[in-house]
Amino acid sequence: MNLDYLRSFYVTVKCNSISKAAKVLHLTQPGLSMQIQNLEDEIGATLLERSNKGVELTDEGRIVFEHATTMLSLQDNIKKSLRDLEKDKKTLSICACKSLGEYVLPCSIYTFREIYTDVDVKLEVYNTNTVIKKLLSHDTNIGIITGFHEFKNITTVPILSDRLLLVSGPYEEHNEIYIDEVLNIPLILREEDSNNRAVLANILLKHGINIDDLNIVLSSNSPESIKSTVASGRGFAFLPEVVIKQELRRGILKQIEIKDFDANFSYYFAYRNNYEFKGYEKTFKNFITSKKRCFCY
Repeated sequence: MNLDYLRSFYVTVKCNSISKAAKVLHLTQPGLSMQIQNLEDEIGATLLERSNKGVELTDEGRIVFEHATTMLSLQDNIKKSLRDLEKDKKTLSICACKSLGEYVLPCSIYTFREIYTDVDVKLEVYNTNTVIKKLLSHDTNIGIITGFHEFKNITTVPILSDRLLLVSGPYEEHNEIYIDEVLNIPLILREEDSNNRAVLANILLKHGINIDDLNIVLSSNSPESIKSTVASGRGFAFLPEVVIKQELRRGILKQIEIKDFDANFSYYFAYRNNYEFKGYEKTFKNFITSKKRCFCY
């Protein structure tokens, strides 16, 4: 039985008027009459008779009306319960930079979900600049970003230290170079608007090198494509240690030491200034900034 037709019939009886019921239901009078006719055809009986006093129930109509009250009440209760369930559902939305979002954060989220089983987690991965834009546009409330900059209206809390390593393919003959030799090697770097590249630029500048003076042969927004290109011997790359630790262990990539080169930086939990966290968001913030969170890499 079509419940929309049943509701149209029910409202018509309660209003005692086709025209009044049509206004309540936001239907045209012919449209409402058609729905009632379709219900009568489905049941196989005439349910209403029109009169000067409005509409009048037939014997069959009275029976249908009595059951309609119960059926429509049940439908309304089902819809309310579903709305309440959706309202109570806890979905934690996180936008993370690629270095942590693809290689480290999933392990922490797994640990978090084991402890807080009533919270669903949605993780999206972008470069840091996109994460910041999503925070400022209120598309997300929680961000995980690379490096620290003074972002207007954004508060940051450090969660993990890392360092940029110069890596090559496994068969590179050199194990160590001086900082000025970086200018001569073919480099594959992250895309220009990535914070990973901005962090590298700031580090190099402290050592007297402008990133624009490097021999950059390729830029990519994918750490995986950079790793595979370098592993095949087609260049060198500066990549975060968390991104390449497994490849270094397996001998797929080789670290090239740079004498007296300090390339440390940090990752940060980020959120809008004065943002009031929901309960489960605050729980995640406390978790990810504490020692009990698990970063696997």
